[in-house]
Parts: sequence; C-alpha cells; structure tokens
Amino acid sequence: MSTESLRRTPLYALHLELGGRMVPFAGYEMPVQYPAGILKEHLHTRAKAGLFDVSHMGQAFLSGDTAALERLTPADVAGLKEGRQRYGLLLTPNGTIKDDFMFSRLEGEADLYLVVNAGTKEGDFAYIAQQLAGAVTLTPRPDRALLALQGPMAAAVLERHAPGISGLNFMQVGRASVTGAPAIVSRTGYTGEDGFEISLEGGDAERVARALLGAAEVLPIGLGARDRLRLAAGLSLSG
Repeated sequence: MSTESLRRTPLYALHLELGGRMVPFAGYEMPVQYPAGILKEHLHTRAKAGLFDVSHMGQAFLSGDTAALERLTPADVAGLKEGRQRYGLLLTPNGTIKDDFMFSRLEGEADLYLVVNAGTKEGDFAYIAQQLAGAVTLTPRPDRALLALQGPMAAAVLERHAPGISGLNFMQVGRASVTGAPAIVSRTGYTGEDGFEISLEGGDAERVARALLGAAEVLPIGLGARDRLRLAAGLSLSG
C-alpha cells in the first residue's frame, strides 16, 4: 500500500512531534516505536504507564433489537448489564470464528457500543449489518479516536483528569469527562496490565493525549511494544 493511500489518526501530527517512527499498519500510518525504543517502552508500561493510539480500531453503535446480535456471537448480549463491557466472538453462518470484538451497554442508553479489530473493521461491520438487516442499525464512527492508557499507574494518572474514574472495575464502562472532553471510558486494554480505553471525538484526541503525556509516569508507546506486551501476556492477535 502506498503512503498516499494510508489513513491517519487524529494523533498523526503528535506522533511525528514525539519522534514516532511511522509504518503502514491496518491501512494507517502508525508509530511502531518512539526514540525510547521498544524494550524501554515495554518495561515502562509494565512498571508505570504507557499511552497507546488505537484510533485505527473500528468503533460503532448498534441500535434497534440489539439482542439480535446473539445470532452472530455465543456471548450473552441480552443479559449484559448497564455499565458493563463484554468480549465476544463473531461467528460465520457455519459457527466458525470470523473475528473477536468488544461490546458495551452504557448506562441509560439503548444502543450497544462496539469495538472491532482494525484490519477487519470494514468487513466486520458490513457482515453484522448484512446478517442483522431489518433488526438493527449499525452506525460506524470513524470520526472517533481511541486512546489506551495502560500500566499499574494508569488509574492514578487518569484520576487526575477524570475524578472518580478509578472507581471503575475491570470490564466496566461509562461516559466521563476527561480534561473537559466527553468520552466513553472502559477499564480494559490488551497489554496484560491494568488500564483504560478512552473513546473521544477526533477533535479532542490530541488535547487529551497531551494532558496524559504531561504526567511523569506516562510515555508514548508504539505498535512494537504493544505486540510484545501482548505476546508476553499470552494474549492472541486477531487471526
């Protein structure tokens, strides 16, 4: 894929400013590492906190008869309580695994919030919309950014910018204000560490990222360390 055809996240300019080495990944120009290097980024995330740009992931809202999603996943959709997130497998009509994804039920909201893998998001969204046509409406949100703050100090750092957020437990999710920006925050991640994923309007992403990176505990982390962290924790990659 040529550089001209690659997409960019709302944090692209910030990655360049921070010295990120950009590479093609899932159709985007993404930072594989920063000047600190992959090993230091890995160890820093394990000891303190790292900030990851995962805005290339697919975000969408599912409205209508959301329980119909159970036609495509063995996960319990109808029984998901408000304020909770769940991991699910997206199945083919033959019952084999097509992909994995996360879905959430925000408090007081009828729609489900979905996050799917970056490299397969267009296919996943098209498949869900086609298979559940007439029962649901799927609305992808490519305009939203997604940040992941991961590590043992992530809760303490995020608490300074979103008071009360450290009260979320693992796999809980809710709307919050992060440095004044409206966000969907879940206590999840994919590094093997405690942490949070922060969904924001694209226009708010750089301001929030800069605020989090202003903490002495936080370093920017690239794709190289992200994959290494997942490998060390025994977490599978898509496919």
